[in-house]
Parts: sequence; C-alpha cells; structure tokens
Amino acid sequence: MEWRIGIDIGGTFTDVAMVEESTGRIGIAKVPTTPLDFAEGVLDGLNQGLQGSGVAAREVSLLAHATTIVTNALLENKGARTAFIATRGFRDILELRRSARTDLYDLFQEAPPVLVPRRHRFEITERIDAQGEVITPLAMAEIPALVAALREAEVQTVAVSLLFSFLNDAHERQLGAALRAALPGVQVFLSCEVLPEIREFERASTTAVCAFVGPLLQSYLQRLQSAVDGIGLPALHVMASGGGVLDVKECLRMPAMAVESGPAAGVIAAGLAGKQLGLGNLLSFDMGGTTAKASVIAEGEIAVTADYEVGGAANAKRWLVGSGHPIRVPVVDLAEVSAGGGSIAWLDPGGALKVGPHSAGARPGPVAYGRGGTLPTVTDANVALGYLAPDALLDGDLAMDKPAAEAAIQQHIAGPLGLSVVEAAARIVEVVNANMHQALRIVSVERGHDPREFSLMAFGGAGPIHAVALAEELDIPEVIIPPAPGAFSALGLVSSDIKRDYARTLYASLATVDPAQIAEAFAAMEGEGMAMLEAARVPVSRRGFQRSADLRYRRQAYELTVPLEEGPITAQSLAALAAAFHRRHEQTYGHANEVEPVQMVNLRLTAIGRLPPMKLAQPWKAEAARRRERQVWFPATGLTPCPILWREGLVPGAEITGPCVVESLDSTFVLPPGWTARVDADAYLRVTRS
Repeated sequence: MEWRIGIDIGGTFTDVAMVEESTGRIGIAKVPTTPLDFAEGVLDGLNQGLQGSGVAAREVSLLAHATTIVTNALLENKGARTAFIATRGFRDILELRRSARTDLYDLFQEAPPVLVPRRHRFEITERIDAQGEVITPLAMAEIPALVAALREAEVQTVAVSLLFSFLNDAHERQLGAALRAALPGVQVFLSCEVLPEIREFERASTTAVCAFVGPLLQSYLQRLQSAVDGIGLPALHVMASGGGVLDVKECLRMPAMAVESGPAAGVIAAGLAGKQLGLGNLLSFDMGGTTAKASVIAEGEIAVTADYEVGGAANAKRWLVGSGHPIRVPVVDLAEVSAGGGSIAWLDPGGALKVGPHSAGARPGPVAYGRGGTLPTVTDANVALGYLAPDALLDGDLAMDKPAAEAAIQQHIAGPLGLSVVEAAARIVEVVNANMHQALRIVSVERGHDPREFSLMAFGGAGPIHAVALAEELDIPEVIIPPAPGAFSALGLVSSDIKRDYARTLYASLATVDPAQIAEAFAAMEGEGMAMLEAARVPVSRRGFQRSADLRYRRQAYELTVPLEEGPITAQSLAALAAAFHRRHEQTYGHANEVEPVQMVNLRLTAIGRLPPMKLAQPWKAEAARRRERQVWFPATGLTPCPILWREGLVPGAEITGPCVVESLDSTFVLPPGWTARVDADAYLRVTRS
C-alpha cells in the first residue's frame, strides 16, 4: 500500500492531502498557515495527516509541495542582494522596460520597483549581432575588476543577460564560468540557461527574477527537505507554475518556475477530476482565504500561457499588462482576484461598499476565528448569513464566534449604511460574488468560450459556498463539488506528472524553414529533458515529450503557442501546424487570415515523467449521517429554516434538493432553492437546476 502526499500553503490554511494510489482514498489535514515560518505549519500538517490516516512514512511514494515563497518575495520586494550584468550600453534595460501600460489613460502609473538597484547593475564590453555573429569579443581583461566590484557590493547572487545570447551563448558562458570560479559562494544565473529566447527585456527580467528569489527559495527548500528527511519521508518535489512537479535541484535551477505553483495545482486537480468524470469542458474555480482563481479547461486541455507578470498590480488582476515583472515561463492561464474568505469589507470615502484587496490572512484572520481580527471579512458575512456553522469546520476544532462576526459587521458596515447585520452581510457577499464573476468571465467569454457549454468545478475552503450563485450569473448548467474541496489544490500535487519546459528561438517563415533545422533544435532540447528525467529516476517506459511552437502572422508583435503533432518534422506536418495556428487565432481573436504568411518565433518542448494513473474518491459512511437545522439566508427567500447535512453520510445515489447546506471537515457547500445535487459513485456532488 503506497500513498502520495501533497502540501499546499494558502493565505489562511496549510492543507495536507493524502491519497492511496490503489483506491484513490483521501485523507486530509488542515492547519493554520504560519507566516513567520511556513515550514512550521507544513510539518504540523504532515504529522497530523500521517497520524490521522494511520500512514507510516515508509508507505509514502511521493511528496509534493506548492509554495508561495517566490510570489511573496516579489510582492514584498524582499529578495536577495542581486547584481545584474549586461552588454555595455544596456545596463538600464530592467528599468526601461516596455511601453505597455495597465491603464492607457493613467499618466501617473508606476511600474514596480526594479529588482536590482542601479548601483548593482554592471556592464561588460562584448557584442553579438542579430545573426549570432561576434562583432566585439568578450573583454576578458575587464572581468577581474568586475569581480572586485561584486565582492565590494557583497551581492548574494548575479544575473547575467548579454545581447543576443539566445543565438550565441559563448560570451555569456565564458563570463559565467569566470564568475562561478571567482565567487564560489555566489549564485550565478545566465539567461542562456534560464531563458534562451528572443525579446531582450523579458529574458533579462526572467533571469533577474530567478536571481532575486533564488537564495531565499534555496534556503527554504533545503530546510524543509531536511525536516522531512527527519520524518523519513521521500525526497521533496515542487509544483511548477505550468503544471507538473520538479525535484528540488531542478526547481532551484529555474526558481521563476515556482511563481504560481499553488494555483496551478488546483487546475491540475480539476483536470484530473474532469477526466475521471468524462468531462472535457470545465471552468476551474478556486476560492481560498485571500484570493479566488479561475481557469479554463477546454476539450480536456488546460490553458497555459508564457506571457506572465508577477509583482505589483499584476498579482491582483492577472490579465493586466505592464504592471509587474515579466517572466517568460509556462504558467497555467489564470484570472485571479483579491476575493477570499479573509478579504476585508470596507467603505470608501463616498460610502460605497468594497471587498478586498486587503485580507485578514492567517494572522489575525477573520473576526469569527477569535484570533484578534477586528475588521469584517467575507467569512464573517458567511457566518452571519448562516452558511458557516460555529462548529462545522475541522470537525469543530475551528470554532466560529458568530456574535463577534455580527458585531464587526454592525460596527463597520451595517451601522454606517443604516442596514441590518443580515442585510449588510448579504451586500458583502453580493460584492465579492461580482468580483469573482468577473474572473470567470475573463477565462471563458473573453477567451472565446461559451460558459453554457462548461461545468463549474468549485473548490477551495470557500468556493463551494459561492459556486451556485456564480453559475446562475453566467448561466452555467452544472456545478461540481469534488471530494475534499477544501484541500483540492493539494490533491492536484499528488496527481501531477514530473514536467520541465524548454524553449529555443527559431525565427523563420513556416513556409520556407528547413524541417531539419527544427528537428535539430528539438533534438537538443530532448537531450536536456532526457537528462532531467534520468536524474529524477523516471523509468524509460514513463518518459515522454510534447512539442509546440510560438507562431504569429508576419508583422504581429506577439505569438500564440500551438501544439505540434508527433512524428517526423516534414513539410506536411508544418502545413498542419499552420492550419492549427489559423484555428487558434480565430478562436482567440475572432478572425484568421490564411493568406498571410505564418512566422515561427520559438520552439517549445515539455519533458514528462508520467506517474501511474490515479482517481480520487471520497470515503462515505452511512452511519456518519447527521441532520439538523438552522436559519440560513438566500436571496429568493431571506432567512429560512434550512436542513444541514454531513457530507460523509451522503451515500452514492443520494439526491438533495435546495435549500440545503452540506458540511464537511474542510469545506461547506451551500445549495440554494431551485437546484438539486446528486452524489455519484466517487462521492462527487453533481449540481444542476431542479
């Protein structure tokens, strides 16, 4: 009997999910997140999970972790003391950025602070042209003075990004070798190793992000690995932002790949559940303690983008451009809003009700948690409306103080607006639902998808409370509440394959490029991927590769990534690739031009180490059924007596008609009037209109 363990650190709780490989049986542990030392909460959750499920450390085959430490370091601008080295004349590339703006009419918009201050940005004489030819040799004589300056600055890490190194990396590798030899205690990140792609600013930015967060991530993961070694658990793996897990060494080679590991895990879990249920079209909706995330899975494919920014306003609204630090790594395409259970409700100077972006977080948390919070949150509103019971979560271990929640709403919202507490709480929920509706609309309607053709997979600690209301707003026909929704992102960690993404720039017309040139580039990337899979000890039978290309019409500035079919690279396969690009362009932008030449910009390869297939199943116990009643508020009925059920007692085949509330250890599901929930064989709740 073998188990897989996933650990997901959220803004309020740290979730540990355990799945038995042969049966899909799930065990979970949920503990408060410990912001001062995340590892403390992780170890507490691991110990509770192992003991609660009766699992010995030797029975664990996979240990995977999603971390927010990279994102937090960038948001708070608290990374390593970093140096940046560029070709002479390009010292300020990180500061010049692009001209893209979040708001075209905001003349005072400011970009986030540059990660490397100007006094730590250096130049070296060398020049390679746009064809990869050496114009000016690398000035080796300048390196000793450069090393002395880096020592004097006491930098912890160095980012090197020389002009056109993605075409010819000789100068960059020479400089990197010299720096690593002279500064053995300093981490050196080369852009030709991090991101050998066209676009100078994005390549420099990605390399600088890796250098800025690298030492912090290394310290954290090494401490955590040492701690789990002490328990006797296997080597730690880290969730990558594009889906899939990496071992610690591979993650530290490319720290930017861990930027959005937590949200990516939830979408991976939704994809696994979709395959299990035979559903290709899903909207993934994850509402946790601080944010709500939405993503789309169309025809079984998870949407992934390589155009991503982190830090600044980019982390609050992912679709904004020009407000964060660009990183050119594959990231699950998400729309994220500051709308979680801990999001604080407040009144602006004009008396308008707002929710977020500020959050009560894990400390102090919502007022109802009794940990010192004083400002009303979405969780407090849900308590006041009867959605959350004082003794429901964590089997009563997380008690809710309803009078305190109501008093906070009365003081800060209801009193100033002249409303009752229930009316004010209902307004808070309406506002937060409107914010989350916008995120779902962005990944569906604005991506060319009709939400009426999708099912909504709702999870996270707060997601099932709000899911049906959002489905009604977008006319989504079905809502699915998976097993263990409160720890569902952690379940995504144990169902993710080992993955690593590689890229090479190959700038050519698709109609005239030599297929052998493409095959040669893919072969080089496959060699790197095979070495990674070998180091991860993935059996040969479980290794695989997926190829794709970044394409655009001539004179366009940005590309779409299109999968390339398996088999030899031929003129026929390239013609099929062009046809696929036309279809993708029409779906994305509403038009295509099959006469216009298609231009290839980058080649991409994903190396995959496939884990054995697995399903998810919630255990049920008929004898655990509970039934009680309390007053719950619904828009159509107001406060009304409502039956309360315990999820473990819902046997397969059971049917529930709203209004009803279904409670479980890790989450609560609200079923409003006019909707019906059916329990399938694996204990998924399939919710449709009555």
